[in-house]
Amino acid sequence: MRTSENRSFLILLGAISVAFVWVLWPFSGAVLWATLLAIIFAPFYRRVLKSVPEKHNLAALVTVIVVVVMVLIPVAIIIASLIDQGGELYQRVQSGEISLAHPLQQLKSALPAWAASLGDRLASIDFSALRERLSGLVVPAGQQLAGHAINIGQVTLEFVASLLVMLYLLFFLLRDGDELNARIREALPLSPSHTAEILDVFTLAVRGTIKGIVLVALIQGALGGLIFWLLGLAGPLLAGALMALLSLLPVLGSALVWVPVALYLLVAGSVTKGLILLAFGTFVIGLADNFLRPILVGQSIQMPSYVVLLATLGGLATFGANGFVIGPLVAAMFLTTWHIFVGSKWRQGAPK
Repeated sequence: MRTSENRSFLILLGAISVAFVWVLWPFSGAVLWATLLAIIFAPFYRRVLKSVPEKHNLAALVTVIVVVVMVLIPVAIIIASLIDQGGELYQRVQSGEISLAHPLQQLKSALPAWAASLGDRLASIDFSALRERLSGLVVPAGQQLAGHAINIGQVTLEFVASLLVMLYLLFFLLRDGDELNARIREALPLSPSHTAEILDVFTLAVRGTIKGIVLVALIQGALGGLIFWLLGLAGPLLAGALMALLSLLPVLGSALVWVPVALYLLVAGSVTKGLILLAFGTFVIGLADNFLRPILVGQSIQMPSYVVLLATLGGLATFGANGFVIGPLVAAMFLTTWHIFVGSKWRQGAPK
């Protein structure tokens, strides 16, 4: 009888939990980022709390203001600038100011004798048709970007509501974080050692993901945008944003942006700019990941690069923009739980 009652209660608990998640799902992004920011800024909150003992509300409020100033306002400014530069670049491509036709013609004329077969292929290229085809690919993308830009510029009610929910929830997660952490540890049906290991790994995974992946990507994007600006290339902020986004993917990363642009400059006749971009991309942008990631991640959980790549791509495909954080977090928890399982199984079967 007792077992039947427990089973019924567990079914009821699961059903109510699913219903609660379904109700909160429209604000899932706000809840996710409030939780991530609370974990990341928890050490700062504790330092503020030491300066104003027992004033938890004030310490949480100060931390939220710091988050707004350090994170939200810069992100808003960058998005507005991206929209402006994206529209400008779209206009330049549409007008033909930026085109691959001229560099390809120069490449064709510079081909050596041993590349005659390749030259014959290039000779059959209709450069005007190629330009029209490229414009045909870029124009719809630019129109779609412009449509999204209008939506972002209007700042819809849904976005404002999600932002307010995130800040509101962030305040309480900071203020009551220690109490919530204790309740979660009590609620999990695991041994104290396993519960502590899982929650510790989750915290390390969040900080490692943000610091070791996102922050490094932002630094690489900033370096890429800087060199584009110094060389006088079009859309430095847009190029930097693309490099930051692609830097989330291991192996190739930001090179998917600066390598084609450098080759374009070399073929177009801007040899000096092309060589500078290649050198800067190889020895500064490319090596920044190798030097900065170990420093920023520190003792955070380490994952093989191929796991990070697959988890990031899978997260983006499944959860959209939030997936670049959710994917690596799920992968980290997956590796941790299997590590606990294998260790427990080995200990249970080990000779006494």
